[in-house]
Amino acid sequence: MDLLDGRLKFRHLTLLAAIAEHGTVVRAAESLHLTQPAATRTLRELEKLADVELFHREPRGMRPTVYGEALVGHARAVIAEVRRAGDHLTGLRDGQTGTVTVGTLLAGANLLLPRAVARLKAERPHLTVVVREGTFDVLHPALLAGDLDVIVGRVDPTSEPGRLRRRALYREPIRLAVRDGHPLLRGPANALADTVGHPWILPLEQTALRRELAAVFESQGLELPPNRVECTSILTLRTLLVSTDMVAALPELVLREDDRLVALPVELPSVGRTVGTTEADSRIRTPGLLALLAALDHEAGVLRAALSGSWSTP
Repeated sequence: MDLLDGRLKFRHLTLLAAIAEHGTVVRAAESLHLTQPAATRTLRELEKLADVELFHREPRGMRPTVYGEALVGHARAVIAEVRRAGDHLTGLRDGQTGTVTVGTLLAGANLLLPRAVARLKAERPHLTVVVREGTFDVLHPALLAGDLDVIVGRVDPTSEPGRLRRRALYREPIRLAVRDGHPLLRGPANALADTVGHPWILPLEQTALRRELAAVFESQGLELPPNRVECTSILTLRTLLVSTDMVAALPELVLREDDRLVALPVELPSVGRTVGTTEADSRIRTPGLLALLAALDHEAGVLRAALSGSWSTP
């Protein structure tokens, strides 16, 4: 089917995405300020053009068919790109306004992104920055769909080759962290085996850090600690660490900035993370995104210098 013959309209795509989001033509029409007959007619036009059924009609609503799912993904990407085009024009017009939307992982959320955003806002106070935190399996589809401009955090070179643009900013070691005064600090705790008798906070299973830690435990003939919490929220993780005898793996820079946490002298040479940015390769960078990337580059340089300094553990 040729979608470039002029029959496919933007209204077809917006309605398609709205039905997928709201589950019925009625609610989709309301969200787009259309009448129900107009929405129904537009959907019929689109299905005739596609020559396939795009939705299953069910008693309680509508569910995309396999064809609908495929087209919905493209529709959302087109809508997001048009929205970005508007932001791009706004940014070109005055150079100081617009919106940049950032997805952040644990590695980017602790120091790099907040410092870069603070620098950006000092330079462009009227530029809106939207930050969404999540794991890569959640943020990655949002990036490809156009809902995010960039992901800041651990760079994963293995996902979607050819579709993503990655920039490494610095390499950060991972340390085992405990609260100041933890029982492990009162005696020799130089090996991973010394920590397994204490409760742990582990990253979620779908994270790269979890896989790396599991590999270290396995290489040393150890099972993952059975007494554990699984968490990627830095705020929850820190609160648990400072108020209990739990152990967690944290980026080195987080520990350097927190006077209530201490690094154990346990070597994890194979565990670390390359922190950087991930973008959709085919997407045009808006002025707001370019300004954020420049701020990230500057702050990453400061952090690289900090990491090159000495680090001591008790």
